[in-house]
Amino acid sequence: MITAKTPARQISAWQRELAQAITDPAELLRILELDPALLPAARTAAARFPLRAPRGFVARMVKGDPDDPLLRQILPLAVELEPTPNFLADPVGDRAAVAAAGVLHKYHGRALLLVTGACAVHCRYCFRREFPYAESRASADAWRSALSYLADDASLREVILSGGDPLSLSDRRLSPLLAALDRIPHLERLRIHSRQPIVLPERVDDGLLDLLARTRLRRVLVVHANHPREIDGRVREALKRLAAAGVTLFNQSVLLRGVNDSAATLVELSEALFAARVLPYYLHLLDRVRGAAHFEVKEPEASAIMKVVRQRLPGYLVPRLVREQPGQPAKTPVG
Repeated sequence: MITAKTPARQISAWQRELAQAITDPAELLRILELDPALLPAARTAAARFPLRAPRGFVARMVKGDPDDPLLRQILPLAVELEPTPNFLADPVGDRAAVAAAGVLHKYHGRALLLVTGACAVHCRYCFRREFPYAESRASADAWRSALSYLADDASLREVILSGGDPLSLSDRRLSPLLAALDRIPHLERLRIHSRQPIVLPERVDDGLLDLLARTRLRRVLVVHANHPREIDGRVREALKRLAAAGVTLFNQSVLLRGVNDSAATLVELSEALFAARVLPYYLHLLDRVRGAAHFEVKEPEASAIMKVVRQRLPGYLVPRLVREQPGQPAKTPVG
């Protein structure tokens, strides 16, 4: 975390960019030349779930277009405040899966470590937008119990770093955690789920690449891009650097109304990902979190979209359409 007392020489470019993220709806509307009439609703919705977006990500949005698919993912709207039946605070059963401080254990052979509640961007459809991170995340002080849990379960082969966004932590804080995971003999793979290479490509710097190179674990990074315009030149360069460093790259998306709910957009996204050395992995149906009902694409429509996608792409570029259901032993395939 950057504070007023942090020496300038210790602040990296990505941390400066992160600290300068847009958090005021009025500034977002001004920069994108949008109707000020949107402001009261945006402020009301942001009071429940704050706005946060890196300036570099906002720069990819089309000025004057309130329906821009990148903007739609981060702009607080009044519709978020409307109660919707069956849209919940914890739609995927995360709280029931807490096995130790900061550890979610849902599936055989792998466990998820919540290392931070911080993200570079606040996506309005986030299924953890109401997750109690203060109670459940593995802070530096709580890593001991989380690591003990992982060490005591010899069935685990993979640890998944999540949050929040685990790459919101500095290399200085990540380094001892990765070293401790290295010392657990039955772990074989390190998977990191992060949106930062997409919305904050500056995060992929020499320090991070060096940190990842030091682990004995096989490294997998799952990024999160929903629309082809999220992948600009800087993002492509960041992803190619990760791939060149031997990191296996996958992408998971969420099918979102008004963002990527067309076969043409999803085909273009898969092509853009593969050009940047990333394989499409999952396309999730919306997790029915409270405040995100306006993003939902119903299952029959989603299946029809994917039928066209399969016709237009080779199989290795087609993401698997899935839904996460509480209590199930794996993601549930759709269609």
